[in-house]
Amino acid sequence: MADEDVRETEEVDEEEREETRAPESRGKSSVPPQQRPRAAVAGGGAGGGGFFTIYKKGHGYWTRMGTAVGAGLLGLVISFELYNQIPVFLSGTPSQNKKVAFVAAMVFLIAYSAWAFWFTNKPSTVEFLIATDSEMKKVNWTTRKELIGSTKVVIGFMFIIASFLFLCDLLFGLFFHMIGVLKTWF
Repeated sequence: MADEDVRETEEVDEEEREETRAPESRGKSSVPPQQRPRAAVAGGGAGGGGFFTIYKKGHGYWTRMGTAVGAGLLGLVISFELYNQIPVFLSGTPSQNKKVAFVAAMVFLIAYSAWAFWFTNKPSTVEFLIATDSEMKKVNWTTRKELIGSTKVVIGFMFIIASFLFLCDLLFGLFFHMIGVLKTWF
């Protein structure tokens, strides 16, 4: 009796899973439903849940935050420049020009914010950011002592090269002065 109940429950579960799959993929999935993401089993997919749903929330947190901060700063700088540059091309009074520029900058900022949210939440972009985050965790970062030592070597080498080039410049200047190409040698 118990075995029959278990078989019936398994059959009902399989029927429910079959109904939740997309029509073109019914019966074709090689991945068992237990191993598929919950959104794929529930029929949600990448676009399910509306515009403001975060795709794979919690994955690649710091890379996403860095991207969001960079996109936000870029949008603010462009809006500020629009606000400053648009009045130059208008022929109205300065106060009217500033109002038009302010409205244009705000419209741009709102449209840019919506686009940036959409672009950084696209599945392909999110997968790239998650992969970037996981690769950055694998990086073997140098210690402070190694970094300071390497920086000293680079700065010292740059001073040596600068001194060498300065001496070469003086010697070539003297040579060209001696053959009459230059009026002064330095």
